Amino acid sequence: MLAAACGGGQKRPPTGTPDPDRFLFERGSEALDKRRWLVAREYFRELMDTYPQSRYRADAKLGIGDTYLGEGSAESNVLALNEYREFLAFYPTHERADYAQFKLGMTHFYEMQNADRDQTETREAIRELTLFVERYPNSAIIDEGKQRLRDARDRLSQYEYNVGYHYYRQRWYPGAVDRFKVLLDRDPQFTRRDSVYFYLGECYMKNGRPAEALPFYDRLIKEFEQSVHLAEAQKRVDAIKAEMATEAKK
Repeated sequence: MLAAACGGGQKRPPTGTPDPDRFLFERGSEALDKRRWLVAREYFRELMDTYPQSRYRADAKLGIGDTYLGEGSAESNVLALNEYREFLAFYPTHERADYAQFKLGMTHFYEMQNADRDQTETREAIRELTLFVERYPNSAIIDEGKQRLRDARDRLSQYEYNVGYHYYRQRWYPGAVDRFKVLLDRDPQFTRRDSVYFYLGECYMKNGRPAEALPFYDRLIKEFEQSVHLAEAQKRVDAIKAEMATEAKK
């Protein structure tokens, strides 16, 4: 009785239910919407175990993955990954395969660490979300997938940026230049690339190479209408061009 009151135990449709598999799926979906993860999972499990030919079976498989993902623990995320991977293995051409691939990426996305910590999960999120964007360009959730992929790439690039900026603060300008250039090569659309441009320019300026600094300040000004570095970059450009004009007259 206590187990039943807490929502535990096997979930079965009432005797005589016309479409028992549909009943289980709808009850599981209702529980999922209410974030009752265990209850929803029990309904979906009962459907899959009892009605192997049901047209709701594939959706129930995704529902089970969603219940694990909803729980949000490291352990449940591992189980969610398994459910989504099995779905793609069993139903590779299913109309909701795009959803499974997206959720596979998001499971890694939710495990990403801060930019100054290990980026293994970030790289996995990028890999799976890239597959989603490439395989399902017409998906109804493609815009969200692209945004999440951008967020994951930004996290990884922020790690590289932090290292480059650390070198800059330590006045090891060659090391900073190498890091910043690698970042731009790997992720030319990095959201914070205005800072990368600015500090690349600064590195060259501090090494007495203004001609090499100028293109980076110019890119910052051309690509960004708003940036905390915009005014300073414009000052650098004006000063460099004025110095070049003076040198040309000599």
